[in-house]
Amino acid sequence: LCAIVFSSSVVLAAENWLGTWKLDPAKSKFSPGPGPQSLTLKFESTPAGIMFTGDGVGADGKAAHSAYVSRYEGKEVPYEGNPDADTCAPKKIDKNSYENTWKKGGKPTISAKVFVAADGKTMTITQTGTNAKGEAVNNVIVYNKQ
Repeated sequence: LCAIVFSSSVVLAAENWLGTWKLDPAKSKFSPGPGPQSLTLKFESTPAGIMFTGDGVGADGKAAHSAYVSRYEGKEVPYEGNPDADTCAPKKIDKNSYENTWKKGGKPTISAKVFVAADGKTMTITQTGTNAKGEAVNNVIVYNKQ
């Protein structure tokens, strides 16, 4: 029992994606485009898990906000404010990476692979799948640590 409790606490202890990240539009590729005008991601450790929030300005000039809380164990959690998903299932791979499967209405939409560089200064998110409009998605999004 102690080993299980210990391993659960370790899961939330060493994620290198924790912190605040700002979109680097010059290094990012959005298909279909255009991408957001700005986007800041925050990952914060809380007693309920890691709280993710995304705040920015979409390509249409409108403010956008999204959020979820997860323990990164691959279990589905509610995903608020994402037009392409109402749930997601983030799963930690190692301290520098995780995968996230988005669903809308129970149907898979986007698969995201997240990787933090060894120096901890950049994070790259690769998204593939189909958005809520039925368009093929193939994004490579680069963020810089703030």
